[in-house]
Amino acid sequence: MVHHIVMWNFKDEIEEEKKATLQAEMAKHLEGLVGKVPGLLSAKFVVAPLTTSTHDMALVTTLENAEDVKVYGSHPDHVAVANKYVRPYVCNRACLDYEV
Repeated sequence: MVHHIVMWNFKDEIEEEKKATLQAEMAKHLEGLVGKVPGLLSAKFVVAPLTTSTHDMALVTTLENAEDVKVYGSHPDHVAVANKYVRPYVCNRACLDYEV
């Protein structure tokens, strides 16, 4: 199995009062990819990092194997969710993939 962890910050222009709603939409749609994307076993969106964190939110996913990370990244359902609910609002993306 592989964990695929992605972290983001909100863009500076995103108003504080909109952030919780945007995070809820991101969580709903990203977590909803389980069962739609082959090899994606689980997805958990993190919206309340500790104050020591360097990013505003994260997505922690588990995939069957390293090849599935590539499948996930280019899967049309994932691309559609990322383009509509994530990319317009975030910056400073960081990613870590590792085998378990």
